[in-house]
Amino acid sequence: MQAGTRVITLDAEPEPIRIDLGRCAVLVVDMQNDFGARGGMFDRAGIDIAPIERVVEPTARVLEAARSAGLPVVYLKMEHAADLGDTGGAGSPHSIKHGRLGVGKEVPAPDGRASRVLVKGTWNTEILPRLAPCEGDAVVSKHRFSGFFQTDLDKVLKERGVTHLVVTGCTTSVCVESTVRDAMFRDYHCVVLADCTAEPIGDDLPRTNHDASLLTIKLLFGWVSDAGRLLAALNGR
Repeated sequence: MQAGTRVITLDAEPEPIRIDLGRCAVLVVDMQNDFGARGGMFDRAGIDIAPIERVVEPTARVLEAARSAGLPVVYLKMEHAADLGDTGGAGSPHSIKHGRLGVGKEVPAPDGRASRVLVKGTWNTEILPRLAPCEGDAVVSKHRFSGFFQTDLDKVLKERGVTHLVVTGCTTSVCVESTVRDAMFRDYHCVVLADCTAEPIGDDLPRTNHDASLLTIKLLFGWVSDAGRLLAALNGR
């Protein structure tokens, strides 16, 4: 970063990208208990959450550096109304796919509190404690994979003058990619941090869904970098 400026050049694929920090925000996609905590929806369904657990610390470092640099942080939370009225109704594709994972099911939180899978206002949809929002951060609730579908995300970003997004979160091939695609359609420049995003689906395959999504994103929808390169750019190295 040049002295006296707020512009960085971030090493990324397929090429470096210049970012005006005054117009950049960090987006945290669905890093919540249902996906990344023991006792959450994924864990209860027998889905290996280790890939998501591994990205928590690098994401925490990115958030700390971003806040120090004055970048806004915006969280997305996948959650539904208590009556499940925003799931599309019985028989909708969204309800069918999430019904298999127990959406709306009453479950105990690890501390014994009553909770419900993917329902707003419960332990299940709280942000992972290590990544908890700070004062001034924005939290946007969503009820589909994309953070832009029937939400205030676009408004929140435009109110902050944001044109560039540094994207973190889970899962890479579903909610992250869906949100990045919609962001690109709205002319946002997205940089996805490879080591701050995770995908359990296909994690044991020679080329994972995570890898495939990053390839698609860097070719067609945005750029791909990592926490180390972002921190180096923010530190002026």
